[in-house]
Amino acid sequence: MITLEDLKPAEGSVTKSKRVGRGRSSGHGKTSCRGHNGEGQRSGRSSKRGFEGGQMPSYRQMPKLKGFKNRFALKTAEINVADLEAINVDTVDLNYLIENKKAHPSCVVLRVLGNGELKKAVTVKATYFTPSAKEKIEKAGGKVELV
Repeated sequence: MITLEDLKPAEGSVTKSKRVGRGRSSGHGKTSCRGHNGEGQRSGRSSKRGFEGGQMPSYRQMPKLKGFKNRFALKTAEINVADLEAINVDTVDLNYLIENKKAHPSCVVLRVLGNGELKKAVTVKATYFTPSAKEKIEKAGGKVELV
């Protein structure tokens, strides 16, 4: 059984602190590891946050991010009335479109848009219909069902 007395830090993780200004023989004497001249030689020196020695700071090298992406938006599949004409099925819904690779599997919402013409009767189950799409589907003898 291990007790608190038995615990030790990992090998090499704990080192003695560097004692500067303690004479030549210490290896950290005279200039106390600060060098002979320059900005860091004197006391009170602190470079500003993000300063990289005159090199262009990394936060300025990166391009600015523009815009906004909503993480919580529901993935939407959209289909036009003209595309319904090409489908040879009585009922069209999101699952059918995903199975036949007409919509991405991550889609949760189906929107039917009114672009194109429809000549056959189709039952469409979707989350949203544009007014023109609803009108065209019903005019062709089909049914519109909100899911």
